[in-house]
Amino acid sequence: YHGSLRWLLVGVQVALAVTLLDGAGLLVRSFQALGQVSPGFNPDHILTFRISAGWGETANLKALAQRIDRTLDALRALPGVEAAATSSAFLPGVPASYPTDITLTPPPAESMRKIVAQSRFVSAGYFATMRIPLLAGEPCRESAGQMDAVVNRSFAETYLSGAPSIGRTVRLPGSTFGLSGDVIGMVGDAREMGINHAAVPTVYWCISAGGPTPYFLVRTRGKPMATAQTIRRKIHEIEPARSVYDIMPLKEHLGDAFADARLRTILLALFGLTAVSLACLGLYGTLSYFVNVRRREIGLRLALGAMPGQIRQRFLVDGLRVSVLGCAAGLILSAATSRLLSGMLYGVSPLDPITLAAVVLLVSAVAAASSLLPAIRASHVEPMDVLRSE
Repeated sequence: YHGSLRWLLVGVQVALAVTLLDGAGLLVRSFQALGQVSPGFNPDHILTFRISAGWGETANLKALAQRIDRTLDALRALPGVEAAATSSAFLPGVPASYPTDITLTPPPAESMRKIVAQSRFVSAGYFATMRIPLLAGEPCRESAGQMDAVVNRSFAETYLSGAPSIGRTVRLPGSTFGLSGDVIGMVGDAREMGINHAAVPTVYWCISAGGPTPYFLVRTRGKPMATAQTIRRKIHEIEPARSVYDIMPLKEHLGDAFADARLRTILLALFGLTAVSLACLGLYGTLSYFVNVRRREIGLRLALGAMPGQIRQRFLVDGLRVSVLGCAAGLILSAATSRLLSGMLYGVSPLDPITLAAVVLLVSAVAAASSLLPAIRASHVEPMDVLRSE
């Protein structure tokens, strides 16, 4: 009874180790897949920050836009700065969604189809700063005097079926400010909603004053934080009553967006390694116990002509048998819990065969190593010493 319970506990530990390590492996492979994704923009050398302001300034949108444009002009003139722009409320690649109903004039051929697109409010220079390629027309213009809009490739392909988008008028019917503008250009798809989300139909509204505290995006020639103090001094020089805050490189924002996923990966890996360690100790302890209990039997077998290799093989097979059964149970448990991880994964299936195979091989190898030492000790039992002690 006690022996069966020991083997059961070891099998449970092996099964838990396989399940936890499989989850950690899937998350690691998901991060690898994300690292190979092209976001459609270049986040390198981008410094982001905001400047303090109040919502009361939105009462005069023209003055607010002029203030932000003056700040952008001052930033572009700084040494070490290649380009600068603003994006209201959202940063490119940082998970955020703002779906809006859009009307098109003239309407597309499928005029009864509802048009829903992500809206982003950006200043002139945004596409050059983020290096989002211009495919047709022109980007947002400086001091256009009227509202313009730029759409991405997904918008044109989804709602216009290849028909020209430039020259049409887009409107936000429910907008507080009654936004309406002419489409002047089309740009490539950028993963604005997050690196882990494919590009969707997007309308870029060319307005620097989409809010009083937009994100400023500054492309630098060197390390972004190297220009932070210069930017702070310049902002204080032109607007002494305001302060710069939330200043950090865009890549740090992108990294923070997946901090929870990284933490889950680390925790699962730690739990998995702990489970593997416990399973190894369990195997080693159980087999060592049986070697001690069965010393008389081992001695008799050796005295009757059994080869040490046969004794070694027998104990090794016992350890591997429970490991195989534990791995099988772990695979079933992994399949049953795969739904819990499906929403956290990108570019990898919850039942990824490569990850499962790697985990099973790792656990099996560690289990075999844990079983080998007691098996070797059993094969080195001296028959005469055992019989003399009896």
